[in-house]
Amino acid sequence: AYETAAPEPTERVVNVAEAFGLGLDQWEKFVVYDNVELKIGPTDIVYITGDSGSGKSVLLKALEKDIKQDMRVTSINVADIKPEPNKPLIETVGETTEEALELLSKVGLNDAFLFLRSYEQLSDGQKYRYKIAKMIESQAQFWIMDEFAATLDRDTAKIVAYNLQKHAGQQGKAVLAATTHTDLLEDLNPSVHIHKRFGKEITVNYYPNEPAKECSLTKEMQITEGTTENWRKLAGFHYRSHKIAAPRKIFCLKRGEELCGVIVYNYPPPTCFGRRLVLPKMPMKELNEKLSIITRVVVHPKYRTIGLGAKLVKETLPLAGTE
Repeated sequence: AYETAAPEPTERVVNVAEAFGLGLDQWEKFVVYDNVELKIGPTDIVYITGDSGSGKSVLLKALEKDIKQDMRVTSINVADIKPEPNKPLIETVGETTEEALELLSKVGLNDAFLFLRSYEQLSDGQKYRYKIAKMIESQAQFWIMDEFAATLDRDTAKIVAYNLQKHAGQQGKAVLAATTHTDLLEDLNPSVHIHKRFGKEITVNYYPNEPAKECSLTKEMQITEGTTENWRKLAGFHYRSHKIAAPRKIFCLKRGEELCGVIVYNYPPPTCFGRRLVLPKMPMKELNEKLSIITRVVVHPKYRTIGLGAKLVKETLPLAGTE
């Protein structure tokens, strides 16, 4: 594959070519790929990295052309997605409300207020997540993305990369993602990693096609005992009443000093129909000694969709002090 350096030999181009001792064939074309063999299947996660201008986009276009001509399967390029700018998001994906909620939630747009916003009202990160929802909806076999997550902050990029490979794996789809950023290897967890340098130099590594078990950001988080002040900081992201009775225990999920999530355990209510069906009748004192209930679980919107709610519940249940 090659890139054309100039459309025609203008006077200035010829002057430069002569000044640097370049023949016309040298400046007209320069080789970026030479006899490169790639093995890519319909469920592979392909991560193409390299410096800007090294030829990532040329490769992506060539692969997209081969997919359409040789593999005869459908593909969708994120650049070709044309969102409806002024309609509420909930009306622009899925055949039904339920399907729309599921698609938007899969990509982290799972806030009631976001459902009612238009595409134009979203941040860059939210717009990118929305386009991934449209890719999932398309049912195309190959999801193709140039400048992948380039406009996102690196934390959000890692979350998007983790969720992208997770959804692709669940649906048996392939991903071709090209970017200058090399910090997404763990979260995208590619089965094919292509690193392109300037000139003809290229490195191709193949790995087992297995989904990443958890987002890399999760490994940086710890659960600690918290306070009602911790709950108040995230209460605004919970839809139910922000007032809670005297809590029994509160636990926080923190990444360094950043508060990522909170879970609140309370004393059991005096009456509960379901509890009466499965437990013997107990006086209130005994109930308080033996049982706790989870009244609130809230995760900061930035960190939703990477399993932190489940992590909070699973890892704090043994710390609650009661059943």
